Amino acid sequence: MPSERILVVEDEDAIREIVCSMLAAANYKTRQASSGLKALAILDAGEEFELMLSDLMMADLDGMGLLERTKEGYPDMPVVMVTAVHDISVALAAIRNGAYDYLLKPFEREQLLATVRRALENRRLKMENRRYQTELETMVLARTEQLRNAMADLERSYSMTLEALGGALDLKDAETEGHSRRVTVYTIAIARAMGLSKEQIDVIARGAFLHDIGKMAIPDAILRKPGKLDPDEIKIMREHCYHGYQILKKIPFLKEAAEIVYSHQEHFDGSGYPRQLKGEEIPLGARLFSVADTLDAMTCDRPYRKAQSLTAAREEIQRFSGRQFDPAVVKMFLSMPEEIWPDLRKEIDSQVNRFAYSTAKS
Repeated sequence: MPSERILVVEDEDAIREIVCSMLAAANYKTRQASSGLKALAILDAGEEFELMLSDLMMADLDGMGLLERTKEGYPDMPVVMVTAVHDISVALAAIRNGAYDYLLKPFEREQLLATVRRALENRRLKMENRRYQTELETMVLARTEQLRNAMADLERSYSMTLEALGGALDLKDAETEGHSRRVTVYTIAIARAMGLSKEQIDVIARGAFLHDIGKMAIPDAILRKPGKLDPDEIKIMREHCYHGYQILKKIPFLKEAAEIVYSHQEHFDGSGYPRQLKGEEIPLGARLFSVADTLDAMTCDRPYRKAQSLTAAREEIQRFSGRQFDPAVVKMFLSMPEEIWPDLRKEIDSQVNRFAYSTAKS
């Protein structure tokens, strides 16, 4: 049974009473307003209606004015205009301005009820569609949150995978731990200065961190040899780039990083190894890494020499711009404040020391 509330706005008492009587007989609840201003007062007082029937021609505030005042404040309430035959063009204009329909005076009871039913059904469908949209948006938000949580879990698993791979290499070559972390942070710093996206930087960071992972396939006798390597041993050692690529390319989220690992010993002029790539044939991440790697190698103690100064490292990198290094990367590196490198190194070294201490305690 209908129970919708209808606001009837009509300045002629007799017509207003007849309309309300017809609606009441069809079990609709009605409220009367004898003018547009009184209708607004009823609405503004907080009463809610599923439909408004409004006469078009009224003295203080006509139907068009009432329509304009209500369509923004009460957008879910359809409006049916009631008008005389000579007002038909105005009624059509009202529909263009947001009215649902119009009734021509004089009208029969069935005309009134049919128009009311159509307007209320249209409102019901709109409200159901809105509820559906709201539920859909809520569901999408929930699914998005689930996806975000899943991605966070995946990122954590990625980090654990990287740590596991790095830890495996540390067991084989203890010198790599601090070096891998430092060179990764240096590479990230240059990548950020060059304005690369987070997605690009993530891939480059993985490649930098795992650049030496292929050394796991190098025999200990060569990897840990205290003196210089002979030519055959050098040849075997150089295979670590390819071995690293083979290890990582089988892991989906490290596939792009594998290309950096494969190319991290290439030189800009084509004199590097293992494929003698040249210029932009070398992945950008590998070109960034090359500068960061040289910076770390020169400013750290090695078994065969003491650490050199940051100034010496900068001069060396500048001297080999266009040969070993990409000139654009060198230019960006040299434009960066010098003090960031010792600050970054200090932070990374302290992390490594904390990790080593906690591992020893456990």
